[in-house]
Parts: sequence; C-alpha cells; structure tokens
Amino acid sequence: MRRLQLASLVAIAAAMAFAETAAAADLTITSWGGAYQTSQRKAYYEPYAQKKGAKITEEEYNGEIAKIRAMVEAKDVTWDVVDVDTPTAQQGCDDGILETIDYSKVRSKDEFVPGAAMDCAVGTMVYSTVLAYDGDKLKDGPATIADLFDTKKFPGKRGLWKNPFTNLEFALMADGVPANKVYETLATPEGVDRAFKKLDSIKKNVVWWEAGAQPPQLLASGEVVMTTVWNGRIYDANKKEGRHFKIVWDGQLQDFDLWAIPKGAKNPQASYDFIAFASDPAVMANQSKYISYGPTVKAAIPNISADVLKDLPTAPENSSNALAVNPEFWGDNGEQLRKRFNDWLASAS
Repeated sequence: MRRLQLASLVAIAAAMAFAETAAAADLTITSWGGAYQTSQRKAYYEPYAQKKGAKITEEEYNGEIAKIRAMVEAKDVTWDVVDVDTPTAQQGCDDGILETIDYSKVRSKDEFVPGAAMDCAVGTMVYSTVLAYDGDKLKDGPATIADLFDTKKFPGKRGLWKNPFTNLEFALMADGVPANKVYETLATPEGVDRAFKKLDSIKKNVVWWEAGAQPPQLLASGEVVMTTVWNGRIYDANKKEGRHFKIVWDGQLQDFDLWAIPKGAKNPQASYDFIAFASDPAVMANQSKYISYGPTVKAAIPNISADVLKDLPTAPENSSNALAVNPEFWGDNGEQLRKRFNDWLASAS
C-alpha cells in the first residue's frame, strides 16, 4: 500500500512538473508594434517572462490575416499568440484558422465586458479609432467627425487608414447616419454606395497610412491637417514627445484587440497560460499606465486611477456618440468590401 501511495505521489509530482514546464515554454507573440507593443511588453511580456522563466520572442505585423492563414495552411505555425482586431478574430474563426478558445483555461466569459470574449479570441483591451489634429498648428480645430470631410472649413490633407474598416463607418456618420444605424445602413447596397460617395469627396486629399505609428508622424510633420488614428498613439505622442495633439471623440469607433491562438500553434498550453496571466485583473490594469486603452476584464477597472481613466475611450464624457464595431458584419461582408475598397483606390476618380 505504501509503495502504491509513493508511486501515486511521484506520478502526481511528475505531472505537476510537466505542466509547469509546458506552461513555461518559450513563446512567440505577434502584435502591432510601436507604443502599443511597448505597453504590452511592460504590462505582460516582461512580468510573465520573469514569473515563468520563459523567453518571449516578439514579432510585428500590420494585421494581415493572410499571414496567419499561410502558416496554418502550410502547417508551419511559428506564432504562438497573436494580437488581432475583431474582424480578423471573426473571420479567422469562421475560416477555421484560429483555435476555439477554451475559457475554462482563461477565466469565465461573464467576467469580460460585453463583446470581448469571442469564440476564437480573448479581448485584451478596448481602444478607439478617432479623429485627431495638432493643437499647435490648428488652434480652432475640428469638433465632429463631419469635419473630417469638410475641406472648405479645414483645407489640407487628411490621413486615413488604408482599409475599408473604419472609413466606411466614419463616412456614413459624417453623412448624417446615426451611430446606431450605421451597420444597418452598410448592410444595404445603397448604404455602401453612400459611404463610397462620401469618401469620393475627399479622395484627392487623403494620405493613406498602414501602420499605427504613422498618423502621429503625419501630424507632427504637417503633412496632414488631421488624421484618423488609434487613440493610444495620440496619448503616447503627447506624453512622451511633448506634443499637443487633440482628439475628437465624436463618432469614435470603439473596438477590441484580442489574443488569439493560430490553429496548429506548437505550444498551446503555454499560449493559454500567457493569455490567462494577461487576463488577470491586477495584471491587465497595468497596461493603461502605459497607453490609454481600457481593460476588457470588468474587475480590472477599479484598479485604474481616476487621472488615467479620463483619457480612456470608455470614459462617459468621451463616449456619448461612440459606435461599437460589429465583428459579425465584417466577418460576413469584409472580403467583398475590401475588394471594392481596393478597386476604388485603384480607380482614377
């Protein structure tokens, strides 16, 4: 009997040691670079590596789902965890290139803010795409999303993300569509035509950006008079570079970034272990110290100081006319809208 008990204890200890080793496996985590990835490094990567004794290799991308798909189809997945936006999370789930999340390995879905616990991705922060301008160069700047399209009142170039996502929503809101009717309108051929017609009105005045670090650079150089941008990039430029960039919160497009595991990732247990660590309320609250994005776990919010909360997109005074991204819409319509957008970019008009 004693031998059996001893054998059982040895087996349990071995299993625990194996689980710890698996959890501490080295990871490759891919995100969006710039100030955002720096905030992740300070809030998540370095504390996790120190706690687990694991090495984290960081990579960057611009959100291309094609890169994830190519790895999965080639059965050569080198990314363990990837930070994705909601359309990519939805499409990747629909296409079967992202693992379905087992929330028993992370935390209960109801602990997250609504919409953040997706089937194939775990929300890590709330951010907004907003309109911004340089307060040093433009004393009486834009006040509404409609001003983005008013080239008479605000002559000059505008920066826009080279993506139909966000641009079509902004175009409709600027054209008078209420925020709560935007996706209903975009779901019709007439609504899509209306959005592109609005974009036509400023097409010749657009400087297209593709990486999150570019909009603050465009504002600083004076190449554009205003630009759409992820709100955290403006906060970071003001805090670290002494800029006086201003955010127009009207019509902000609120969205999540999320952790996803590509199908066939080599270290799924370690991937889950990292995501669970990053979803701990005390850990998650730390990211807002480094960049003005909000937490997705409800219990993290009380851990954020009032002077930080005021700069978050979810602050009541900032979100009175906010539009929440609809990932199902983009999952269903993203491919055809991207094709039309690319065709529109290539056209002479």
